Parts: sequence; structure tokens; C-alpha cells
Amino acid sequence: MADSHELIRALECEWRDALCAKDVDRLRTLIHPRFVLIGTRSTGPFVLTRDEWLDAIQKRELISIDLDIKDAVVFDQMMVGTIEAKWRVKYLGGEIEDCVLLTDVWVRDEDRWKVVRRHSSPAPPANNKA
Repeated sequence: MADSHELIRALECEWRDALCAKDVDRLRTLIHPRFVLIGTRSTGPFVLTRDEWLDAIQKRELISIDLDIKDAVVFDQMMVGTIEAKWRVKYLGGEIEDCVLLTDVWVRDEDRWKVVRRHSSPAPPANNKA
């Protein structure tokens, strides 16, 4: 189980670092062309394709993203990670913190791991949990 967690952690950290650096070329190597983000917010559910997601993230100013790998399972050509993430972004002159629970599905494609699905659900901050 530790190996599964470490593999997912390494990929998630690589994704986070590329995201914070707005390194779109590196993000494209990590994100499968058929990637879809599925999420829920107070306004309702939403779906973003890879290109829509890449466009949206370039419009944010990220301060930091903290990741906590909660679970991971790895198979030959597919793996699933469950991650608690805390994002801090600049918005309208202030900072906003957003805590989410992520489920990422990774597949082996062209001899490397690429994320093909991400499900994002709002989560309370870790220090506010009962």
C-alpha cells in the first residue's frame, strides 16, 4: 500500500507543481486528451474537458495547493487515488481557500501515467472536521 500511495503522491505533486507554475506543456503530458473534470459546487454540478480545464486554470492565481493522499490502488494499466486538497488562490484582491475531496483516475498511455478523470467534491477544511 505504501508503494501505491507514493506513486500517486509523486504524480499528484508533479501535476500540482506544473499547475502552480502554469506550465501548460508539462500539464499536457500529465493529462490525457480524453480527460474530464466532474465536480459539484453550490451552483450545481459541472463538467470540464481537458482544454476547458487548461484554459480555466490559466485565469487563476494560485498561492498554494496542499495534498493529502487518503487512498490509492494501482493496477497494471490503471490506478485510482483519493486526495484531500486545500487550494489557496488570489481573487478580487484577497485570498480564498477551497478544500476539496478528489478522486483521480490515471491510465497508462504512451508509456506513462496520465490522468483521465477527476471528480471533485467540496470538503470542509481538515481543522473544521468533527
